[in-house]
Amino acid sequence: MYQSTLVAEKDIMEALELVQDPEISTVSVVDLGMIEGVKIHDSYVSITMLPTFLGCPALEIIKKNVVEQIQSVAGVEAVEVLFKTAPPWTSDRITEKGQKGLKAFGIAPPPKHFTEDGSWHVDCPYCGSTYVTLDNIFGPTACRSILYCKSCKNPFEAMKPISNLM
Repeated sequence: MYQSTLVAEKDIMEALELVQDPEISTVSVVDLGMIEGVKIHDSYVSITMLPTFLGCPALEIIKKNVVEQIQSVAGVEAVEVLFKTAPPWTSDRITEKGQKGLKAFGIAPPPKHFTEDGSWHVDCPYCGSTYVTLDNIFGPTACRSILYCKSCKNPFEAMKPISNLM
């Protein structure tokens, strides 16, 4: 006798919460705002994701990790992960939990507001000081910049702000 197992979106989202950014172990792909959609048809699951930056070298690792995690959900027989660029990912999609996770990792979350000239400011994730300078807009990855805190004397990274709320 065949018994159908229904796959619930809640179970898929809980599984996606366990998929961490490969470079930032304190933040999930859900909290980074990368999940654009989940479609379930019987035992087939399709996940649509938004890359934080085009050309991100971690996308294939993220895709592999998502597939492995979703395949562990009871009733799932096939998984498809698609990356799309519309709508574009923005840093506004990072959840509050994601912002806290970035800070816990030593990365300043992107600011919510910009100045009139388009510049932005973040606080030091280590000491909270506002006395920071931008050392290099080009950080170790396309999505991060390098800054320096003049209060605690620590260099740190910050997520680059990309917003459509400006």
